[in-house]
Amino acid sequence: MENTVETACRICGLDDGAALYAHGFPRYVICECCHNESGIGDDTVSQVRELRGYWIGHGAQWHKPQLRPTDWDPLIQLANIPPEWR
Repeated sequence: MENTVETACRICGLDDGAALYAHGFPRYVICECCHNESGIGDDTVSQVRELRGYWIGHGAQWHKPQLRPTDWDPLIQLANIPPEWR
């Protein structure tokens, strides 16, 4: 069992500090940016890459645009994705 907590979305890299995975188990939290729910379709690298490609291919839109920071940079956010999920 993993003794880690993941706070960055595996799809878009948003890291608001909320635990998305704790000790290897999903918390089923919906990302405010890409709208992916942790534990749903992000179990393998190929699934994560497919969802990320879909999100980026559709303009990397925020699900809740009112929460998007004014200085938001998608490339900086994507850099938050844990290396094993890139």
